[in-house]
Amino acid sequence: MYILVTGGAGYIGSHTVRALQREEFKVVVLDNLVYGHKEIVEKILKVPLIIGDIGNKELVKKIISGQHPKTNGEKIMAVVHFAAYAYVGESVIDPLKYYKNNVKESISFFEAIVQESLERSLCNDKTKLIPIVFSSSCATYGIPSELPIIETTQQKPINPYGKSKLMVENILEDFYISYKIPSMIFRYFNAAGADPEGDLGENHQPETHLIPLALEAASKQNYRFKLFGDDYNTFDGTCIRDYIHVVDIADAHVKGLLKLLNKEGQYIYNLGTGKGLSVLQVLNSIEKITKLSINIEKRPRRPGDPPLLIASSDKAFNELNWQPRLSNIDTIVKHAWEWYQTLL
Repeated sequence: MYILVTGGAGYIGSHTVRALQREEFKVVVLDNLVYGHKEIVEKILKVPLIIGDIGNKELVKKIISGQHPKTNGEKIMAVVHFAAYAYVGESVIDPLKYYKNNVKESISFFEAIVQESLERSLCNDKTKLIPIVFSSSCATYGIPSELPIIETTQQKPINPYGKSKLMVENILEDFYISYKIPSMIFRYFNAAGADPEGDLGENHQPETHLIPLALEAASKQNYRFKLFGDDYNTFDGTCIRDYIHVVDIADAHVKGLLKLLNKEGQYIYNLGTGKGLSVLQVLNSIEKITKLSINIEKRPRRPGDPPLLIASSDKAFNELNWQPRLSNIDTIVKHAWEWYQTLL
């Protein structure tokens, strides 16, 4: 069974490709390589890579209909959609970039899926419906009205990135109502860590995530970790977030896909641990695992940073039989540190 993974050369996408491989799915990756890494797909994961944009409707139709050479004549049976720009700060500075790429390009992508599904239906093809697993974000909640955050918590995103993700969620909901295209939406919290095998990990350019930035600060004596805000109404004054291992996120996507292939519908799940960790707690774990010290430079709060973001993932636990197995912070840091050292 062939699965198309958009953005499969990126951080979470590449880990999900590996998780799909372990379940013996055949995977094809579509990525424009703006932020993805070609060598990861071709040399490490060793799956077909098609370099192109999700908004190229003719290309997408060729892929999902099995007419592209790299699909070996096999139709795509389902799609896992990661491809998106994901820098919150940049989205505030350049919202047009985010609405064009994350929303407009996704609409063209979904249009190709709808058209192919309708064509299969006319031919009485048993593979007529192409389910979509969508990588959304806790950024759709904005500053939450309740904690822990559940799937029905009011969504009021405070930046264009979060708004773009919410728009795509709404589109998928409407597409299920009107076209019966099955979909599953995952809103995950702070993705972190690396594959335990040490050959896949986080390598963003530029890097904005806490753990890799702190690992860099620990490794380089002249580098300072910028701590944005130490006066929040939390137990140690720093922001608290729900950190989830990237492998656990990938496993949830596979479980979700299996459910969607067996029971068509429209589903939404949070992915988190239900436990919050402060920035200082994460830094303490990094110093413990690396046995290195981190130079901290205190900065004022960043606008729009909520003091607390903690997920309730009970729905995913109960309906998908999913559990975060690797999301202990020391395990996350250990795997991230092992990966980071391969980059030095």
